[in-house]
Amino acid sequence: MTPAMVRDRIFRAAPTVAVIVGAALAMDFLYNVVVMRRPDAFTPLTIFIIASIAGPLSFWLTDQKIRLERMHADLSASLDATQKAKDEADRRRQEAEDALVKLSEAERLYRLLGDNLTDHVALWTPKGERLYSSPSITRITGYSADEFMALPPTAMVSDADFKRVQGVIGRLTPGGPPASADYECFRKDGSAIWLESSYSRLGDGSGILLVTSRDITERKQLEMDIAKALEMAEAASAAKSDFLANMTHELRTPLTAILGFAEVLRRSRGLTRTAARQIGHILDASNTLLSVVNDVLDFSRLEAGGLELDPGPFDPAAMASSCAALVQERATAKGLKVVVRAAKGLAPMNLDGPRLSQVLLNFLSNAVKFTAHGTITVALGQVVEGDQAVLRGEVVDTGIGIAPEHREAIFDRFSQADAAVSRRFGGTGLGLAISRRIIERMEGRIGVDSIEGQGSTFWFEVRGPLADLPAPEAEDAPPLNADAGVRLLLVEDNAVNRELIRTMLEPFGIGVETAHDGVAGVEAMRQGQYDLVLMDVQMPVMDGLTATREIRAMEGARGVATPIVAMTANVLPEQIATCLAAGMDDHLGKPINPTKLLEAVARWSGRAHAA
Repeated sequence: MTPAMVRDRIFRAAPTVAVIVGAALAMDFLYNVVVMRRPDAFTPLTIFIIASIAGPLSFWLTDQKIRLERMHADLSASLDATQKAKDEADRRRQEAEDALVKLSEAERLYRLLGDNLTDHVALWTPKGERLYSSPSITRITGYSADEFMALPPTAMVSDADFKRVQGVIGRLTPGGPPASADYECFRKDGSAIWLESSYSRLGDGSGILLVTSRDITERKQLEMDIAKALEMAEAASAAKSDFLANMTHELRTPLTAILGFAEVLRRSRGLTRTAARQIGHILDASNTLLSVVNDVLDFSRLEAGGLELDPGPFDPAAMASSCAALVQERATAKGLKVVVRAAKGLAPMNLDGPRLSQVLLNFLSNAVKFTAHGTITVALGQVVEGDQAVLRGEVVDTGIGIAPEHREAIFDRFSQADAAVSRRFGGTGLGLAISRRIIERMEGRIGVDSIEGQGSTFWFEVRGPLADLPAPEAEDAPPLNADAGVRLLLVEDNAVNRELIRTMLEPFGIGVETAHDGVAGVEAMRQGQYDLVLMDVQMPVMDGLTATREIRAMEGARGVATPIVAMTANVLPEQIATCLAAGMDDHLGKPINPTKLLEAVARWSGRAHAA
């Protein structure tokens, strides 16, 4: 303790000592003099001495008390701090213990996850060294984790797959999106499996590559099975198309002779009435068969998704008149009247006119078939909306009508109102199904309104842009006559068809020379000059396409090419395109229509062009 502190304590204690001395003297005086009345007992000096001693003693005792209180306070504070420190230590120890428990649980869960993970997880250094492999590698590859860690990266995959995967990894960016690849992998036992791996670079600056892989062998097998099934389905579809094309060809070829000679006989003047009627029956039956063939062919193409629309400008009113004219002869034979009512000012439109004609003709054919007497009306209406228009076509008949329960079903394939209708009127039940597919392909509507026993109204509505009709082409081919002097080469393997074409053309002064296959046709063109070639396609020895190519190659040196018209039962659009691509100028489908044959001869004979 410093002197200044001592002096300070003395100065602070002096008033206390004075008070004590004064109090002691006062007490002694009061007790001995006043109370006891013994003045001799009053000893102020003794009291003073005692009080003087008691004062410092009191000061010392007071000081000690203060020190003890201070020490007690310090000790209490120290104990409190110690307790707080102990409590804090206990709290932190508990937190540490809890953290250790959580860490242990997390490690257990991570180990459990790693041990039971179906996918394989691996970590690689930027240099391509393995850092970690999850235990699932054993289940996937048969290698233990230690064995796998020791394998070189190329040990389990082919060189091509390894290079491809390295290319995928090389395009990764740290923290960027992952990339994936699938590849064939070889297990420890040598068996092959398929893996799908996802690759990503960690974005923490370490450049570590994270790879997760899974076994996709079953999925890959399923994909290969599906691909194989698809290939088989495509092969089956191709076989179906080939079968359809071949059957169509085989059916159309004899129909050519049947229809052609029946038409020739029908026009003959030497037939009796009975023979003429029987020839008419042959023509009707043959046309019915041809209609069936056409319907089956059309519907098969629609079923295969082969309907491609070819929009172009057309005149709706002209379409209706043309369709009505096609059924007029059959309607007249039954005593029916066909009327066309087109709204005034029908504007040309840009739609697939031939397809709409097919729909309208199906409606008309059904109307003629199912109407015994009365009138068949073709009605066309149009609503113009800016540069678009909605065309509505209707065919109204006075025929047998349709029961309400059958109205929807008649647009299904192979469906007619009932079995009795099929037996009585015949037909495949495909015409309306084809019509519905066409209209739906045009995103239009089709339907029927009917009252059983009173008649039906078949209708369609389609939307399309308005159009301007192109200027009509000038007719530069004069009609054939006996003095035309046309020299024609017919290349046809079927002897009956050769006779038929000759019979159809010779009355018009056309000189017809024939060749029985493509080789003979090429040789005939090498030896002679012709105004036109009618070329069959499917022939033995050399087909018509090859023959056409050889003729065109031969004509290349001359610089002038003779018109070649395909005359074949191959009538599918792709088959027609193949004919034109081979160098042919036009196409006539079998069975041959005499009028179209004469038109083609008149159009192409003598129109040689640059080779």
